[in-house]
Amino acid sequence: MKSPYYMPAEYAPHEGTLMIWPVRPGSWPHGGRAAKRVFCAIMSALLPQERVWLLADRAHVAEAKAQAPAGVEVVELESDDAWARDVGPTFLIDGRGNRLGVDWQFNAWGGAVDGLYAHWEKDDAVAAAFCRHLGDGVLDAHPFVLEGGSIHTDGEGTILTTESCLLSAGRNPSMTKAEITQKLLDTLGAEKVIWLPRGIYNDETNEHVDNVCCFAGPGEVILAWTDDEADPQYPLSRACEAVLLRATDAKGRSFRIHRMPIPQTPITVTQDDLTGYVFEEGEDVRDVGERLAASYVNFYIGNAVVLAPQFGDPHDQVALDILRECFPTRRIVPISARDILLGGGNIHCITQQVPRR
Repeated sequence: MKSPYYMPAEYAPHEGTLMIWPVRPGSWPHGGRAAKRVFCAIMSALLPQERVWLLADRAHVAEAKAQAPAGVEVVELESDDAWARDVGPTFLIDGRGNRLGVDWQFNAWGGAVDGLYAHWEKDDAVAAAFCRHLGDGVLDAHPFVLEGGSIHTDGEGTILTTESCLLSAGRNPSMTKAEITQKLLDTLGAEKVIWLPRGIYNDETNEHVDNVCCFAGPGEVILAWTDDEADPQYPLSRACEAVLLRATDAKGRSFRIHRMPIPQTPITVTQDDLTGYVFEEGEDVRDVGERLAASYVNFYIGNAVVLAPQFGDPHDQVALDILRECFPTRRIVPISARDILLGGGNIHCITQQVPRR
């Protein structure tokens, strides 16, 4: 008998949003001071219309409570870093007042093959612990490796993901593409998986889908794009568009595709940035001039707002205009995102929606 539970779309009503206080020295340069200000701006934008839970370890609970906006619920819970999207639960509902969280196995985006740090046990324990805090049931999906940023759903039976990520050697190498597809369908209560070939160039997560393509509504997607044929992103976005143009969703609809430009000028690591990191043994390091995986598609949809990455780039306004067209009933809130990007992700990566029961 098919489970009544399914993963709702991000634009469905939230009870709230999960975040984690950024303190890892190898992710957040200069003590994370700038990143913490951005995290707090995001919380402030969400709070009027939904709850915000902020996880912090014992050593940083007092700091998180002192700096977080009034109304944020700070929860003492350990993690290895601040990527709530990837380590938090993927929540399912049944439409009858019940909710549970999927606890995937987390291995730092690739484990021994190409993981980004050597120890991730605390991160892997976050999902179940947060579900217990909420009083929600847990669906234990171990040993299947998956991060929340590697999937998107329209809430109507369609899942988006990328081959570059979920078929990578560091995720589930013993499983075939067909087996992974079935696992997603069974776990998420879905009917169809659309596999995009690639993500954003130099995305260290093996190219999560939430950086390259997302749902703006049923039958409607936003795709990261560049017209510059010399840019390494050009063939990646073209390959994704080719798949989307041929595809239909679980309801048989063809896709309306909104092309979202990437920043006109690549965002790179500076010498000042580099001096602020403290890397531990076995952790992925940064280099001066390294291109970061900047994308305007990595926005977050709240109950009343859309939190839009901004990079001080000429394409910032173009991105805002596209989001206003796609989400006319929500306020588009620009968020300066470079300080999150220096950690290795973006706005969507540090937020995880908790759907309303």
